[in-house]
Amino acid sequence: MANCGEPETRRDLRVFEDKYELTTDLAEYISQLSESSVNDRGCFTVALSGRSLIRLLEKLSEAPYKKTVDWTKWYVFWADERAVAKNHVDSNYKLTKDVFLSKVSILSNHIFSINDNATVEDAAREYEFTIRQLVKVRTIGVSESNDCPKFDLILLGLGPDGHVASLFPHHPTLELREEWVTYITDSPEPPPERITFALPVINSASNVAIVAIGEENAMAVQLSILTDDGKFDACSLPARLIRPDNGKLVWFLDALAASALNDNNGEPDKL
Repeated sequence: MANCGEPETRRDLRVFEDKYELTTDLAEYISQLSESSVNDRGCFTVALSGRSLIRLLEKLSEAPYKKTVDWTKWYVFWADERAVAKNHVDSNYKLTKDVFLSKVSILSNHIFSINDNATVEDAAREYEFTIRQLVKVRTIGVSESNDCPKFDLILLGLGPDGHVASLFPHHPTLELREEWVTYITDSPEPPPERITFALPVINSASNVAIVAIGEENAMAVQLSILTDDGKFDACSLPARLIRPDNGKLVWFLDALAASALNDNNGEPDKL
């Protein structure tokens, strides 16, 4: 069975009046992590996820970030992806390319999309193999606790049902501990076939950011953040299972998404 306990983790809760303020702070947050990782390791490994989240990255392609970020040191992955053609409207890769990647100078061989000509099972297996090769040469770091890849940053959106990446409530993928990348064929949201990072990989990252916008996500935010009373089944809300082992978790919320919380005054926390 899945380990649905909730260990302590370092968490930073940031609440913003609107999407513009959130997007501005998110861009600065990513820029700072990029600079720090490049200085420390010589590169910045980031895994993206989610449709609305991807659109928020467009700010990074504008001044000052377009010129100040060392894009040549970026390595871009997807924490989850839909098993569709790269030019398909549902492709996270296509959306990311259109709104962000095509506007900055990230090297093409540093962008790692899934094989859209393979079956979803084979695509997941190939994607994990690619990540394992990059771990071997230390482009991607390694977690000391479980030998999982240690991405510098994993960016996650939040669904109204509490799902993150393509990890859905009570899905068997929540139980996986050995696989780094897995696949599903029964997503409750279309399209049904997807690849996704497993929980241990997400929780091994140096930094994880969960972004939620809109009132439709308010209840999922509340249940994900508020202290568990010991009776709540965390597997019914995968976002509760995002607890970086030796990393930091940051929540980026607009006022509507945070509206069900009672422990803040709508002001963003600071790093």
